[in-house]
Amino acid sequence: MVEITGVLPHSRAARAGIRAGDILLEINSHAIRDVLDYRFRLAEDVVVLKLHRGAELLDIRIKKDTYDDIGLEFGTPLMDKKHRCENGCIFCFIDQNPKGMRETIYFKDDDSRLSFLHGNYITLTNLHDEDIDRIIEMHISPVNVSVHATNPELRVKMMKNKRAGDVLRYLRRLADAGIKLRGQIVLCRGINDGEELTRSMTDLSAYAPALDSVSVVPAGLTAHREGLYPLEPFTPDECAAVIDQIEAFNAALPERLFFASDEFYLKCGRPLPEDEYYGEYCQIENGVGMLTSFGTEFSSIMKTLDDDEKRVKREISVATGEAAYDFIRNLTEKLTAECPELTVHVYPVKNNFFGGQVTVTGLLTGQDLLEQLSGRNLGETLYLSRTTLRAEGDLFLCGMSPEELSEKLGVNIEFVSNDGSEFCLKLLAID
Repeated sequence: MVEITGVLPHSRAARAGIRAGDILLEINSHAIRDVLDYRFRLAEDVVVLKLHRGAELLDIRIKKDTYDDIGLEFGTPLMDKKHRCENGCIFCFIDQNPKGMRETIYFKDDDSRLSFLHGNYITLTNLHDEDIDRIIEMHISPVNVSVHATNPELRVKMMKNKRAGDVLRYLRRLADAGIKLRGQIVLCRGINDGEELTRSMTDLSAYAPALDSVSVVPAGLTAHREGLYPLEPFTPDECAAVIDQIEAFNAALPERLFFASDEFYLKCGRPLPEDEYYGEYCQIENGVGMLTSFGTEFSSIMKTLDDDEKRVKREISVATGEAAYDFIRNLTEKLTAECPELTVHVYPVKNNFFGGQVTVTGLLTGQDLLEQLSGRNLGETLYLSRTTLRAEGDLFLCGMSPEELSEKLGVNIEFVSNDGSEFCLKLLAID
């Protein structure tokens, strides 16, 4: 059951007499627990809502087109609390956050609904047979799974959850039901790499074609690991070996299934694969092909610039994480070669907040940006990645606001999404 917090004026629900404060119990005799139940059961031409209002039980009948909304509002997008993670993964990044940050930073979600709605990865450990039944009935697809290891005992060890090995059986149920699967392996040096990685790739390849891709990403390690499982970063040579291992395995498959993240290539100095390597970029949100896609978009939009657009005269700056610095600098140099009156200063920012080991742009903080950009020539505008802000777009990870950073640096700040076309146009001040 879910409380209705609002009813849109003139909506079908309003015309039917539904009120804020009513408790929604069922739709067409099916219990409603969250947004998935609600949306799935609402997709009928006629819906009968069972409501609890004070001491009354009401049945409200509404006729509509199959996929039309009826105008109800609820307290949260999920119509429920997020499901908390029940694992204690040895590589968990949230456990490596410094103390004293806002409370939401320390919340660990592991919610199958967010996998479907927002592409989050789940471990399956807080799901049970009835949850898998619901996913299959509603054909919730894709399901993004953080696998890490297919060796049951090793998965239990890595995730510190006694169910971690047993729930791997759900992969077969989902695949056989036609549910698309996407996998993720967070690779920990000396733990699930080497022979264990080969075992995981072998086991997972049996789920293709339902399983369409698996990303392999290195565990992110910060300086705040006091009391946590001892982990070491991969060396450049080891990063190259991981890439070679994945590619050798892919070579024996009908289609490429496993993808090393961009970070492996950057750390060992290997060139990033070309655009066609990544197909539909199924794993781009996991940092797989993100830079290649960005560069392809940037180069494509550059080819469309006319002579007037190339005459732009301005001086601006870009700040980026250390990993992407050379890549971003090369793009801006290509642009300024075409636009001789455009000056772009590109600055790498070291992530001191997390101790220097983290080099991705998305985890830069306002604090580090302020300390390392103060006194630099930033021009008329400083461009930052929108990924440095939380989802609401109002705060950096450290709690500083963009307005505060702009004021302290004395420069206008604009944020750019992970889109090479947008980045190029922003630098040229083209709307």
